Amino acid sequence: MLQQFDERNRNLIVNINGQLLHRDRAGVSPFDSAVQGGDAVWEGLRLYDGRIFALTEHLERLRSSAQALAFEQIPDDASIIAEIRRTLEANGMKDGVHIRLTLTRGVKITSGMDPRLNRSGPTLIVLAEHKAPVYSKQGLKLITSSIRRSPPDCLDPKIHHANLLSSILAKIQANAAGADDAIMLDLRGFIAETNATHLFIMDGDLLLTPTLAACPEGITRRTVLDICRLQSIDCEVCDLSLTELYRADEVFCTGTMGELVGVTWVDGRTIADGNIGPMTRRLSAQYAERTAAGGTRVVD
Repeated sequence: MLQQFDERNRNLIVNINGQLLHRDRAGVSPFDSAVQGGDAVWEGLRLYDGRIFALTEHLERLRSSAQALAFEQIPDDASIIAEIRRTLEANGMKDGVHIRLTLTRGVKITSGMDPRLNRSGPTLIVLAEHKAPVYSKQGLKLITSSIRRSPPDCLDPKIHHANLLSSILAKIQANAAGADDAIMLDLRGFIAETNATHLFIMDGDLLLTPTLAACPEGITRRTVLDICRLQSIDCEVCDLSLTELYRADEVFCTGTMGELVGVTWVDGRTIADGNIGPMTRRLSAQYAERTAAGGTRVVD
């Protein structure tokens, strides 16, 4: 899976700490913590007909991550939403938009990793792009990466941080193998997630998804679990091995950027009959209904 350039994004206006700048002129200081050490947290948001789906939940996760990293200053939700709105209005955007929201620890007085060098507050970056869901609805091909997801005692996955090197290394392996993405295991050998999404499998009438021991608290994952509860779909959160994945009746991924998408091939094995399964289609339709009806209005 390789994203393509959308011509509508050629003259994007990007918001850097309240300054609205053309994409070719937008930038952060070389002393910014994101540049110095990947010291930042982020969220991916989707805009549906003027509303951002699950905005409250995303901002809660952003704040929680920043607190865990001991950011001394964190903008309040109203301030962040105001900057999102300004960015969308500057670009004339209302639908089919993905927003990359990044909060860094801010600019340092001199280079170095010590947070005490940050004395001017955080940097908020709002990058909104015209971007449809990025995965093919025909189904994904996955390989298993040799790169493992870290447990909480190494780097807690509940911190939605901007240092994505382990994911990037796994994606490099997927690219080299001609696959769309890569499955990442935890240090015990159980499935954590892919380099970019959470995983679900159907085992007969039971829907299964890995625990959060080595992966982030996914907003789309949470939405799917909520749909299952309301629809009386049997679902369990548990440790899953690759063998359970290989023999599954269905496999699908979840994430804000790609929504819900089926997986049809893993490590040289065709999943079931190689087609998108009925539960994947059912939950995709339910998720689409939610995004169409819900969310926080930010532009008219």
